Amino acid sequence: MPQATDLGKLQDQLEYRFRNKELLLRALIHRSFAYENQDVAVDNETLEFLGDSVLGLAISHLLIEIFPDCDEGELSRLRSSIVNERELAQIALTVNLGDFLFLGKGEELSGGRQKSSLLANGLEALLAAVYLDGGLDSAIRLVKKMFHNYLEYREEDFLLKALDKDYKTQLQEITQARLRLIPTYFLEAEEGPDHDKTFFMRVAIGEMVLAHGSGKSKKEAQQEAARKAIDEIGKDSGLLEPMSGGQ
Repeated sequence: MPQATDLGKLQDQLEYRFRNKELLLRALIHRSFAYENQDVAVDNETLEFLGDSVLGLAISHLLIEIFPDCDEGELSRLRSSIVNERELAQIALTVNLGDFLFLGKGEELSGGRQKSSLLANGLEALLAAVYLDGGLDSAIRLVKKMFHNYLEYREEDFLLKALDKDYKTQLQEITQARLRLIPTYFLEAEEGPDHDKTFFMRVAIGEMVLAHGSGKSKKEAQQEAARKAIDEIGKDSGLLEPMSGGQ
């Protein structure tokens, strides 16, 4: 597939017209293309970094509007069920974002236009470009449009489905999306007689301990640790900043 140049079609699908077309162009340039074309000075990685925060803020804003009675932990779980690589890639496909990416020859030949990671990263970069071009309100409107299936038409079903996921699954989805790492659970102690034991677990990513939990079984203690970890991540969006060697 040749490199796409008709960015007007993409803007039509987004229902957003860029005042600064250079921002749109930059959002679509993968580092492999910039590396192979020395006259291209920038790629979309900085925009991707910004877009992660823009998306998180926009989704949080919309979830609070839709589910005003949810507590902080529930909202964090709802957000994590949406903001992950798999879901972002699916949404990117709805606007055929892969067709508009500027890729190097190697990425092109290896099917880069269908890679979930490239699509998710490209979508985040695109949202950052909209934010810089038109402000936060424009970015929120675009997120609402793109994520409407999650946020509008199936509110009750979405809430029940998202909150029904076990905590360990949710935490793994979060850490894989942000760091491409899987959390590890460690048994710290056992207390009580055999018929009435209490287990104490911790969950960590590498050397970083995320949370501790306890329960009447190891599984229950792991779930409690995962629940607390999700709550902590919800309170501190920078807790899972990409770590060296985590990519």
